[in-house]
Amino acid sequence: MVGLVAAAGVALGDPPADYASIAAVGLFVALMCVCIIVGHLLEENRWVNESITALFIGLGTGAVILFASSGKHSRVLVFSEDLFFIYLLPPIIFNAGFQVKKKQFFRNFITITLFGAVGTLISFTVISLGALGLISRLDIGALELGDYLALGAIFSATDSVCTLQVLSQDETPFLYSLVFGEGVVNDATSVVLFNAIQNFDLGDISTAKLLQFIGNFLYLFSTSTILGVAAGLLSAYIIKKLYFGRHSTDREVSIMMLMAYLSYMLAELLDLSGILTVFFCGIVMSHYTWHNVTESSRVTTKHAFATLSFIAETFLFLYVGMDALDIEKWKIVGQTYSPVKSVALSSTILALVLVARAAFVFPLSLLSNLTKKTQEGKISFKQQVIVWWAGLMRGAVSIALAYNKFTRSGHTQQPSNAIMITSTITVVLFSTIVFGLLTKPLIRLLIPPRHLSREPSALSEPSSPKSFLEHLAANSPGHPDLENGISLRRPTSLRLLLASPSRSVHHYWRKFDDGFMRPVFGGRGFVPFVPGSPTESSVPLLAGNEN
Repeated sequence: MVGLVAAAGVALGDPPADYASIAAVGLFVALMCVCIIVGHLLEENRWVNESITALFIGLGTGAVILFASSGKHSRVLVFSEDLFFIYLLPPIIFNAGFQVKKKQFFRNFITITLFGAVGTLISFTVISLGALGLISRLDIGALELGDYLALGAIFSATDSVCTLQVLSQDETPFLYSLVFGEGVVNDATSVVLFNAIQNFDLGDISTAKLLQFIGNFLYLFSTSTILGVAAGLLSAYIIKKLYFGRHSTDREVSIMMLMAYLSYMLAELLDLSGILTVFFCGIVMSHYTWHNVTESSRVTTKHAFATLSFIAETFLFLYVGMDALDIEKWKIVGQTYSPVKSVALSSTILALVLVARAAFVFPLSLLSNLTKKTQEGKISFKQQVIVWWAGLMRGAVSIALAYNKFTRSGHTQQPSNAIMITSTITVVLFSTIVFGLLTKPLIRLLIPPRHLSREPSALSEPSSPKSFLEHLAANSPGHPDLENGISLRRPTSLRLLLASPSRSVHHYWRKFDDGFMRPVFGGRGFVPFVPGSPTESSVPLLAGNEN
């Protein structure tokens, strides 16, 4: 945030640095308030979502600033990849892991990994080869092989943030878990792939080098995941043993937030994928750590993580919208290239994105369906179309990687680099606005509302402390089916599954989880019990489950 406000002088003169910082912070706070209000008014709109609203408001604000300053103060619109990767992305990805419906996610984990990892590699190959064959003919300047490969990684990164707002986890849990889960793995794969290309010697390519590249790729994936799981388990163990809540719930909330952020920063310091690390840290914390804290801390963490994520998302789309009108790079492109060439480049990239996503969604869906013995869990053709369409949006990850590759210090004077940046921004804006606007209507067209799932509780862990307590109470001996007038709906199939689970991976995981993991790290049914604590009065039945 400091880097942003330092560069954000919005007054028309040359004000003191403190004044410029205050003005920049005030501007963004006011704009976020406007986004929240407008987003609330448009909540029931079937076309517009809050990310698109924030983009439009950012574009409008950027236009006003440029007009008021006569086009001289465009530095306020600079996109900072450090701000994005260090401050904005971690709370968004962590909250996604913390709130994700774990049963649905891990039930489709193989398909998600197939789409997110293998699919991204296929998309990378198609876009890189297409760029090498088509963009090289546009004669936009001296681009090397590494630049075309970088383009493949940049435009293989989907916008998982926008996916959160165009798909409903409650109405379409299966599609949400597929598209969003793939988006998280996809972002991590794209970033790891991009960094690997940057460090790879393209002048010395051999079979041994390629095998080493694949080995490093798999190593980064596995170690990033393990680090996230370890950080989540460590936080669960510390809170379970020390039980901060007996004195202060603030300490519980603070240690969860800080350890989650620490896992992300540690992954970045070790050159791992911070996205994968913080995502799996969020999943583990929601499974173990969240159940170890007091009831008030559970309510606080649920809302605090969601609020931080919401603010970061709104800020991010505002930021991208304003940066799109940074006048300097557009002037360089306008002076060097014709409008036809700029449009041709953006159109070529967009076409490659469409083809590349289709190249893996439909074949891998077919492959995934072949592994399913029953119709349940198979991806229908209509669902495949939605998965293909919803993953076409490109966002801040693509912009951040493009700036990393084609600029220095937030801007560039080289025409070929400038046109790559402007084309990236054009593709991001077009895909987010156009594809984002049409996603909800497309879902309603292909899957009418009467076919949408309305039983989210059957596929997830309890989403709040209240539902958590209700779940425990409803399953306790002799407890009535209704508590405080609230009925806990559980499908018959799920009751049977919980009563006598099949001999599946999930069954053996539950046995291991209940027999070893939860007694050591806590979790539902193994909440610390301290006399006089909030737990004693709110969950009396937990005393029988104490370790």
